[in-house]
Amino acid sequence: MGVRRTAAADERGLVASMLAGDERAFADFFDGYAPGLYRFALTRLRGDEDAAEDVAQATMAAAIRKLSTYRGEATLFTWLCTFCRHEIAEYCRRARRDQVQVGLVEDDPAIAAALDSLAAGSADQEALVARHEHARLVHVVLDRLPPRYASALEWKYVDGEPVREIADRLQLTVKAAESLLTRAREAFREGFSIVTGGRA
Repeated sequence: MGVRRTAAADERGLVASMLAGDERAFADFFDGYAPGLYRFALTRLRGDEDAAEDVAQATMAAAIRKLSTYRGEATLFTWLCTFCRHEIAEYCRRARRDQVQVGLVEDDPAIAAALDSLAAGSADQEALVARHEHARLVHVVLDRLPPRYASALEWKYVDGEPVREIADRLQLTVKAAESLLTRAREAFREGFSIVTGGRA
């Protein structure tokens, strides 16, 4: 609960800073949420990268226009996803194509709520599908974490950056960065357990 309250306060603070015209806040907003929205759209647009990029950009623009309506009742990413779904529908209408209707675990209301409280073949083919689904769920959980948590985890475990470099990027001491990484790992484990039903 402490992580959730802190994250909610951070998100409300970010929105307040943006409404006050803070340019750094806008940069943090785009850096923190645009990648997740892109992945959210990509999954729902049959992997069309150009379409997903257009939709993500349109979503960010629409959200900024309505920023004053954000009340912090849901996570900022969840709030943004409501705009993203609308932009996906609009894109599909303009392109005169059917929107992909897929059953995604993160769209289940119970799982989405739980995340907020913290987006036939051979054996080889099945293993490949399982790996892709595993990777997708990792992104789903990362997208729901506070942006600093997600960035720190990606820098550490994807890019292989040392803690000192992560500390410099976040403008923290090395000890504070280590503490943030510990909290980020705990939050990620909790979220991943939720989306996998404790199977992983």
